[in-house]
Amino acid sequence: MTAAAPGLVATGAPLSTLGDLSGGPRIDDLLHRAAATAPAHTALRDGELTLTYAELEELSDRYAAALHALPGAPGDVIAVTTALDRHFPPAFFGILRSGRVPALVNPLLREDGLAHVLRVGGARAVVTPPEVYERIAAVRDRLPGLRQVILTRRDPAFPAIPADVPTLDELAARTTGTAPAPAADPEAVGCVQFTSGTTGAPKAVLLSHRNLVVNAAQSARAHGLDASSVVLDYLPTFHLMHLTVTVAVAGTLVLCTDPDPADAMDAAARHRATHFYSLPVRLARLAVHPRLPELECPTLRAVLSGGSTLPPAAAATLGQHFGVPVVQGYGLQETSPSTHFDSLEAPRPRSSGRPVAGTECRIVEVDTRRVRPAGEKGEIQVRGPQLMKGYLGRDLSHDTDAEGWFSTGDIGVMDADGCLYVVDRIKDVFKRDNWLVSPTEIERVLLRHPAVADCAVIDRPHEFSGAVAHAFVVLAPGAHDTDPDALAAEVNAQLPYYEHIEHIERTDRVPRSPTGKLLRQQLRDRPAGPSAPLDPTKERTAMHHFVNRFTVTGDTEEFERLLGKITDHMAAQPGFRGYRLYRSAQDPTVYVETAEWTDGAAHKEAVGSDGFRGPVMEVMKLAKAEPGPYTLVTERETAAGA
Repeated sequence: MTAAAPGLVATGAPLSTLGDLSGGPRIDDLLHRAAATAPAHTALRDGELTLTYAELEELSDRYAAALHALPGAPGDVIAVTTALDRHFPPAFFGILRSGRVPALVNPLLREDGLAHVLRVGGARAVVTPPEVYERIAAVRDRLPGLRQVILTRRDPAFPAIPADVPTLDELAARTTGTAPAPAADPEAVGCVQFTSGTTGAPKAVLLSHRNLVVNAAQSARAHGLDASSVVLDYLPTFHLMHLTVTVAVAGTLVLCTDPDPADAMDAAARHRATHFYSLPVRLARLAVHPRLPELECPTLRAVLSGGSTLPPAAAATLGQHFGVPVVQGYGLQETSPSTHFDSLEAPRPRSSGRPVAGTECRIVEVDTRRVRPAGEKGEIQVRGPQLMKGYLGRDLSHDTDAEGWFSTGDIGVMDADGCLYVVDRIKDVFKRDNWLVSPTEIERVLLRHPAVADCAVIDRPHEFSGAVAHAFVVLAPGAHDTDPDALAAEVNAQLPYYEHIEHIERTDRVPRSPTGKLLRQQLRDRPAGPSAPLDPTKERTAMHHFVNRFTVTGDTEEFERLLGKITDHMAAQPGFRGYRLYRSAQDPTVYVETAEWTDGAAHKEAVGSDGFRGPVMEVMKLAKAEPGPYTLVTERETAAGA
């Protein structure tokens, strides 16, 4: 017998390699240190405005005094919307130095989303730009704990905002004195962030000062940042990491809000940027931009992508044109956020790289939690000093195993060198005939077809296989006569059978978040598209026979219970005729079930219902199936009276 391949655990460099980057017990100590060592160095550029480190330090202290004077107590939460403007950094540091805790709120959220995160986070006050004020005001009656709304600035474009709603500068102007120094506890909560909410309601993540300080050092070292670095931030909102990594090395952060990615690269050239941070969707647009051949940025050292997987073609195009590495990393709100980053010296297409310093990663089998070897797909688990304190209301131990491993909810693969490749979200993958299927892998093949402009793949329930792939396709210009069956056949020829697309549905658009993430749940919530009509003659006369063979790998009693639950549901549906379940007399883990239906359309509707879909997905966790429809060849019954 061949021994099973050992599980692989990838480990980053020791934390000691970070040197003095991670000094100080609090995240705002990074600003203290930068202001002390490089007071005249430019910390922030926003359009024509610049702030030195000395000026950023002084403004943060003024805001701290003003916020400390508000009613409340140390540890109260003050929310701040993460608009990409110069007001966020001093507001963030000011909240910390006031003794309060900042909660970072996405300014793109609509009313219901804002109400949820402000309520869940327990915000007593919120600092917001005027363009978000009206949305907050619309849900104020749903937030009894919210005592104060503070503007970052006034804007004549929003004349309806009451004059008694103060700005941070107005509060600071009428405040005397300073805020007392907060306690220097590295394990205290330094920030509240919120999960994206793409697979459920956003959860509040509690990050300690130590989490944030260590991850700023881990990320700055992995990204190759130093005091000479000029970081161009080209994202729709302010990500805290870009502020903390820049301040950790006393570099310069440039904020860019140009809608056109070519204009953003022009800005990078003007400001002599060394690092260009953006999203895959924006970098993909830049890679095909008609102005790309004329764009130059001689000072550039790297293009850095995050949020989702960067298409290799876009990375290759940009890397070749600018002559710099185009790299991506991996992380979560729960990990402050970074756990991995690709090599700047030898980037690998699609890879998120090895773990950052002090971090460990492994891949585990989704059902058994066994550690998988190199090249095997499974759930990504991580552990390290950047891992959160926990979600609001529950300790971290509720979300880690006995050894401290945190399950990310993402599916990935590690190669023999420990480099991570993120495949999909665990809530997006599904099993067909007990094979783990990644919709993203199918989408990559679909997108290579010239008739496909955009696409998304979800799972649909299947009576034999548990679930099968269902594709939504936006056809490219000039490809509207494409036959869906022919398209599926061409794509399926490049995929293993269990990833085959069973149905293609045309759509005008694929739903995505403002950051470009695919919103699969919106597609799952759509009713299934129309199928080809059945021959009405055959439908009246045909008997539909189904025979499934199972090899149970889990609890046989639970397996039988779940099959019984499915059978009870199916027996209540029109067209059901009969069902039998057999267990092997030689091997008690082997079962065969048979079913007969007189109405094929009713059967198809039944297997699409929740009463079938929920239990059958649980059954597939306990057993391997060898399903198949059968056609009756010979039937003989005992003669009456024999």
